[in-house]
Amino acid sequence: MSGHAGLDYNGKVVLVTGGTKGIGAGIARSFLAAGARVVVCGRTAPEQLPQVGDAQAAFIAADVRDQGALQGLFDTLRQDYGRLDVLINNAGGSPTADAASASPRFHEGVIRLNLIAPLNVAQQANLLMQAQAGGGCIVFIGSVSGLRASPGTAAYGAAKAGVIALVQSLAAEWAPKVRVVAVSPGLVRTELAHLHYGDEAGIAAVGAGIPAGRLAVPEDIGNACLYIASPLAGYASGCNLLLHGGGERPAYLGAAQVAPH
Repeated sequence: MSGHAGLDYNGKVVLVTGGTKGIGAGIARSFLAAGARVVVCGRTAPEQLPQVGDAQAAFIAADVRDQGALQGLFDTLRQDYGRLDVLINNAGGSPTADAASASPRFHEGVIRLNLIAPLNVAQQANLLMQAQAGGGCIVFIGSVSGLRASPGTAAYGAAKAGVIALVQSLAAEWAPKVRVVAVSPGLVRTELAHLHYGDEAGIAAVGAGIPAGRLAVPEDIGNACLYIASPLAGYASGCNLLLHGGGERPAYLGAAQVAPH
């Protein structure tokens, strides 16, 4: 199905955590289009599972923050598929909150979902991948929030910075059989974009501030995951692939009325 032999995922099993909506669903669709058998997990089954043509993702209910549920998820994977080639560690996110007044419990919950849970999922995936011929690849979905100030989502930004550090350590520990990498999106347009950026005009205004002229779409992230998890990226490990459309224009350019470049 895919145009490049290196991006052919026929016979491969891919797990996308939080793969029922948003970026995760986009990533799931990319792998389905490349011929993979895709499993998505989430707390509740969605009305519509990610689908491309006749190929549809399978769903396993699991809250990645719950160690028992995680054990059940991987027991089911072993039993039904017998292997796991790629883990996309995508489940995460955070509501906006003022760090000065958010409760300690809120901060702890955000870090648990965005750092502790992905570490626990990766640990389970590694156990399975180390035991199979050909190993596997673990892709953490990071964020530009882990690399710059993240006002309004401070704990989330700190957790994502932790993810980027974690990727380097796990890559060193689990090599050569398992590759561990990060893909860090900038601003992505999903079905929830209006909550962060307002109406179409707001989304367009935010997009205009990005050199690429638009927000990313989930497919942009999916395409990057297809590459980074493939044999084409066989020497990539412990690295972070930044997908931010050229980043954000420095604020001083607008503030100081500097001559445009």
